[in-house]
Amino acid sequence: MTVIAERLSCASVDEVGALLPVVGGTTTVPLVDGTQRVYANLDYAASAPALEAVAARVTEVLPLYASVHRGAGYLSQVSTALYESARQTVARFVDARPDDVAIITRNTTDSLNLLAGVVPEGGRVLVLDVEHHANLLPWVQSSERHGNRTTILPIKSTVAATLDALRSELARQPYALVTITGASNVTGEALPIDEVVALAHAEGARVAVDGAQLVPHRGFSLAATSADYIAFSGHKTYAPFGAGVLVGRRDWLDTGTPYLAGGGAVRDVRADRTVWQPAPARHEAGSPNVIGAIALAEACDQLASLPAGALAAHEEALRERLVSGLSGIDGVEIARIWPDSQAPVGVLTFTVPDHDPGLVAAYLAAEHGIGVRDGRFCAHPLLAHLGASNGAIRASVGVGTTSEAVDRLIVALTQYLSTGPAVRYEVVDGCWAVVEDTRPLLAVHGLDHLAATAAAACGPALDD
Repeated sequence: MTVIAERLSCASVDEVGALLPVVGGTTTVPLVDGTQRVYANLDYAASAPALEAVAARVTEVLPLYASVHRGAGYLSQVSTALYESARQTVARFVDARPDDVAIITRNTTDSLNLLAGVVPEGGRVLVLDVEHHANLLPWVQSSERHGNRTTILPIKSTVAATLDALRSELARQPYALVTITGASNVTGEALPIDEVVALAHAEGARVAVDGAQLVPHRGFSLAATSADYIAFSGHKTYAPFGAGVLVGRRDWLDTGTPYLAGGGAVRDVRADRTVWQPAPARHEAGSPNVIGAIALAEACDQLASLPAGALAAHEEALRERLVSGLSGIDGVEIARIWPDSQAPVGVLTFTVPDHDPGLVAAYLAAEHGIGVRDGRFCAHPLLAHLGASNGAIRASVGVGTTSEAVDRLIVALTQYLSTGPAVRYEVVDGCWAVVEDTRPLLAVHGLDHLAATAAAACGPALDD
């Protein structure tokens, strides 16, 4: 018995089950050897599957769906009540303060672009180069549009050193806003938010948190951390339909330039002037994503109903299993930003030196039914800092993940390095794929087989 097999055998007595049921949790996928296997979804950090409770809630409210806010019809009133109730639920989930406002958006990227547009003119923004593009590019673009407003601060090799660098920069010149990740989408690590908030507030700066990975993995409290803004996405929080949220201090959002110009965001429009609504309506022009907001609210309610500490304990057990298993494989290297980072979430990135990450990911999918992410994860500066400019492999877990999925990944990687792939792979339009792959796409209408859609499924090489 190999060392890996012995380790997994011992771990089997301490199996980890799903914390909440998710849609598709028992879906089987075809492998290249002609067999079927239950899909091992280790790509939660990109988009998490919907909770079964969320799907049931959507089914329940779809017959009630109608226009919102200005409809006199009964269903319009019901839909308006559902939409505004969802806003309150999401705000409550992140422990919003009484004077905070919650704006329904499309996703974290949308939320942070909105926030970038309401920072007072001339206010400087401080961001670290550890960030996902959603919390980097909006501030770079804002700087390009409004002059030299954004400083990108290089991270240091430890949390303590990075906090010292942040403290020094905040003391060097005034900033309006510090914006940080709540948990890295590459390694799951983060700076202690309460300490960053204390440093920033001491120098008169506000703090925005990119909660895309933090909120679904650990939850978040605006009141407890004293952070000023939190942004997160429904599609990473077990809710489909493309809704996100920005929650935080009202003043900038009440007076800042409206994010979209259109109906619903205005009080009065004349040929010579426009009177805008305050937030949240000010930034929600057009017909809102009612079903998306309801789905997100239900997901928040389901996560909030878990026993205290259950979410963190579930992820910690799975992450420890991942780290232990990957550390025992010669030829696999785990990426870390800060060795002294505490309690990282269930997102972990690794490399297999001298092996293309795209090939490894394609092998895991085609021969073992495992879904991981490969590339640079929309965090190019961080991957360069980690020495992985050519990409890496990311495994991420969530409430529907079991220890079987993690163990399958460890066994599959061990087999890859010992015997290699069982079939041939080639690069098609920049993406690795099985040569002449004829596996069906599960009889989805309008689709033929994987070989015909491999490039489209892969997406931009080395990016997301």
